[in-house]
Amino acid sequence: MKPTPLEISFTPADNQRLANLCGALDENLKQVETALDVTISRRGEHFSVSGKSGQTQLAAQALRNFYNQSQQHISLEQIQLGLIEVLNPHDTPDQISGHDDGASAKPPAALTLLTRRSNLHGRTPRQSQYLQQIQEHDITFAIGPAGTGKTYLAVASAVDALERGLVSRLILVRPAVEAGERLGFLPGDMTQKVDPYLRPLYDALYDLMGFDKTAKQFERNTIEIAPLAFMRGRTLNQSFIILDEAQNTTPEQMKMFLTRMGLGSKAVITGDVTQVDLPKHQKSGLVEAQQVLKDIRGIAFTRFLSEDVVRHPLVQRIVNAYEKHDKHKQEP
Repeated sequence: MKPTPLEISFTPADNQRLANLCGALDENLKQVETALDVTISRRGEHFSVSGKSGQTQLAAQALRNFYNQSQQHISLEQIQLGLIEVLNPHDTPDQISGHDDGASAKPPAALTLLTRRSNLHGRTPRQSQYLQQIQEHDITFAIGPAGTGKTYLAVASAVDALERGLVSRLILVRPAVEAGERLGFLPGDMTQKVDPYLRPLYDALYDLMGFDKTAKQFERNTIEIAPLAFMRGRTLNQSFIILDEAQNTTPEQMKMFLTRMGLGSKAVITGDVTQVDLPKHQKSGLVEAQQVLKDIRGIAFTRFLSEDVVRHPLVQRIVNAYEKHDKHKQEP
């Protein structure tokens, strides 16, 4: 017996808002159908959603959310981000982080960050917790898979701190694991040599500050790139420091980096402990730091999971399909 379709009506009928809700050639409705595995039929202002009960409820919630935004055109990006939020409600009561220095398990209020992206905020409970932890702690670790916003949100928080005058410099650090002797053979000065390794940080800066403003900040040395190997001996005051790809640091490098912090500085360390590129015999500094620093007051840890991936809604279904396939392969 098939589940009864869920009926939704938006009355009184407003053709312009309905057009914005559905999108050109019903593209927005197709996005909802694909992301939530439902079928949506429409007649005027009346919508019928078919599928599994839980999924139809989520689809109905998504349609209501988008209709509330339909006074203006709704972009495809807004639809996809909105679907991620529906799939990851902020009122989830489960523990969304590890040791957080006594922070409440309640989802934090949305933070307003001073960046070029006025609508930027945490899209999942852990992302919101992460942003809150960066605000409240001088050192924050973000550990989890690619696509969960670890680096992007760290850069957004750094730009916000710079715009508010809380710091005077942004320092972007990343280990060049593949470099070794090959780094010396790359053409150009040191900035050009390490550019390929720091490209994700540049991309985030351009998106959050704009290309021209970012370029001017680099010219003034307000934003600086710093290969991890060249950090030794420095003391960084009034700085927001981001160490990206920290899983590729050695324990000695991690200790060296953490002790570079000077007065008035913040540090965010991001990485994915499942993607270590160090030699097999070499322990990751990020793995060791989780154990060594877990009980230190003032240091926060956010551990992201696959459901925190903020990309095309199909990505989550693809990940789940591969996990299911791998599970069946392992079964006798």
